[in-house]
Amino acid sequence: MVRIGIAGIGFMGYIHYLAGQRLTGATVAAICSRDKAKLAGDWRGIRGNFGPPGAMMDLSGVAKYETFEDMLADPDIDLIDICTVTDQHAPMAMAALKAGKHVLVEKAIALTLADAEAMVAAAKAAGKLLMVAHVLPFFPEFAFAADAVRSGRFGKLLGAHFTRVIAKPDWSATIADADATGGPAVDLHIHDTHFIGLIAGVPKAVFSTGRVEGSAVTYLTTSYLYGPGGPAITCSSGAVAMSGRPFAHGFEIYLEKATLALANGPLTVFTPDGKAEQPELAGGGDPIAAFAAELQAAVDGVTAGKEPDLLSGQLARDALVLCHKEIESVKTGAAVRVG
Repeated sequence: MVRIGIAGIGFMGYIHYLAGQRLTGATVAAICSRDKAKLAGDWRGIRGNFGPPGAMMDLSGVAKYETFEDMLADPDIDLIDICTVTDQHAPMAMAALKAGKHVLVEKAIALTLADAEAMVAAAKAAGKLLMVAHVLPFFPEFAFAADAVRSGRFGKLLGAHFTRVIAKPDWSATIADADATGGPAVDLHIHDTHFIGLIAGVPKAVFSTGRVEGSAVTYLTTSYLYGPGGPAITCSSGAVAMSGRPFAHGFEIYLEKATLALANGPLTVFTPDGKAEQPELAGGGDPIAAFAAELQAAVDGVTAGKEPDLLSGQLARDALVLCHKEIESVKTGAAVRVG
């Protein structure tokens, strides 16, 4: 039985706790929060942009810690699940690895490349798993698309366009703080760079245009430059919509023998014979199912002693690099090499 300790009971910690109730071979054994009301089970003040509202929680049987150090000292905890703000990820992850714990850390892996590389190195030195919770590949539509591209069953990837647009977040003070999260070009857009890296690898260069507010890039459109013969991939992402516009994400992926489309409706597969099919997907419509699958992959990784492909620290590091190169491109107006 893998025993999990969740650090940080904000919106994402709440979602991970709910997902943790669905796991096989694991249990949420501890939580860590500086908020005494949350330690007592009062999570009614938690708000997010999906999923159920915060509620009173029955935490009987769950160890409760006010400090991270105390949770790390618990010998019964195998996996530390870090759900704090991004600027805290690196020091907390490296402390957990040094304490002999496996780590699952929410995206983004870190704010800086130096921190991300230090985390990857710390995991190797400790002989423990560093897994980064990029949930997008666990959503059924994106899981189908990733398998379709990586398996080659519809032929070569020719091109794609991804969209991820929200209104400015008003449900969390920290998520809107660019110094704490990197702003939308990191905290939001890294979902896209991670998925693009997963299906197409790291491009040779990026060219981005966008909007800068203060020091943060809040909206951008990027071309990922793979060179001659490579796929033509673009993405538009950011916090630029009016508050009444619902969160919108989707894609069109162009393969030699199929087009995959996700926009304002179910995933549709268009084939050369002119047909359009909507594949039956497991877990569709359940906002917690993807997170449960993500946590199950982490648990299975700990059990097997092997880093799960979709939670790779190196893949998460590469996704962060892309975000920073795109920010540089927006601010300079020039294409930026990635290698």
